[in-house]
Amino acid sequence: MGRNSACGFVYKRGRSRFFRSVKIALVTETFPPDINGVAMTFGVLSRELSRLGHAVTVYRPGRPKELAPPGSGLFREELLPGLPLPGYPSLRMGLPVAGRLKRLWQGERPDLVHVVTEGPLGASAVSAALALKIPVTSSFHTNFHTYMRHYGWKALQGAALAWLRRIHNRTARTFGPTLELCGELERAGFRNLSLLSRGVDTQAFNPSKRCDALRHSWGAGPQSCVVLHVGRLAPEKNYPLLLEAYRRMHAANPECRFVLVGDGPLRAGLLRQLPQAVFTGAVPHCDSGRYYASADVYVHASHSETFGNVVLEGLSSGLAFAGFDYAAAGQFVTGRKNGLLAPCGQPESLLQAAVELATDPKLRLHLRLEARAAVECHSWESVAQKFAQDLQNVVAAAR
Repeated sequence: MGRNSACGFVYKRGRSRFFRSVKIALVTETFPPDINGVAMTFGVLSRELSRLGHAVTVYRPGRPKELAPPGSGLFREELLPGLPLPGYPSLRMGLPVAGRLKRLWQGERPDLVHVVTEGPLGASAVSAALALKIPVTSSFHTNFHTYMRHYGWKALQGAALAWLRRIHNRTARTFGPTLELCGELERAGFRNLSLLSRGVDTQAFNPSKRCDALRHSWGAGPQSCVVLHVGRLAPEKNYPLLLEAYRRMHAANPECRFVLVGDGPLRAGLLRQLPQAVFTGAVPHCDSGRYYASADVYVHASHSETFGNVVLEGLSSGLAFAGFDYAAAGQFVTGRKNGLLAPCGQPESLLQAAVELATDPKLRLHLRLEARAAVECHSWESVAQKFAQDLQNVVAAAR
């Protein structure tokens, strides 16, 4: 591991010591068709790792009335017991099934176990892999410990962080989505950190997907400024600040239209606070490219996410972007070149940037034309190739 004065810690990977197919057991509590960043990321990575010639089996909780996994033709899915996640009944929480996993892996031993989520299923997968002396890695996606304050459980933040640290430090390597987050985790006592970035499908998220009929259904005309939000309608997304941005944008430009794509526990309250907005509900990820491309502006008020896939999808779709200089935005947005960045901890700066996008059509057009350049070469294929090499190195080191 080396240090770089510009961006803190740099997590280096060694040269791969062998090149062959790896049997990967991927354990996760969320997976497509669930609609969230973690499910999307590992749905894509499972596909891309399989296309690279690796044998991937996904172990996940079964859904209600799901008798058998759908099967992708590229990788296998193994169903395990689960319960509805409190507050999100459409999502499943896995149960502790270390014994069952040991029996499965004794019968068909993987070369490596990768744990995606840190719930009871993920924790039991780490225990099962270690008991069988199978190399195990993990990835860090969600700041659950910081989310506690949004749900009235601030007193449990320390315990949640200790739980996450214990699970990840039992694995040979923990992958974080940005160098910034890897540095934060290291300072919090996490060990053996590596970078697993994110990619974007530039064909699916493309300005060519713009749909005038969809814009018309939102009440938007040719001169309207459509402001989009995509994500869970949940407290950790910082909706009070986002709604204040929308109010100021509308006051400065009554031609602004606001479209919120997604669902979650805050939906009813947001409907009351922003009655003029369009709430589409959840949209399948494969169709969300039309929604992005049919908008003009994306304001990203969240500052608790570990990455923010929506940032890449918005840029790839040619949207004028405003957000905090953090995570994906800090990595891919250059201020006033392809987006507007506000310093973290300065909400007024973000509100000013939002109003500027609402009132300056020349700036909006400039940012939209430049938006794709930063992400066009950041494909999921290249991300999967690096991830596969890192996993190969872990397997090689264990031999």
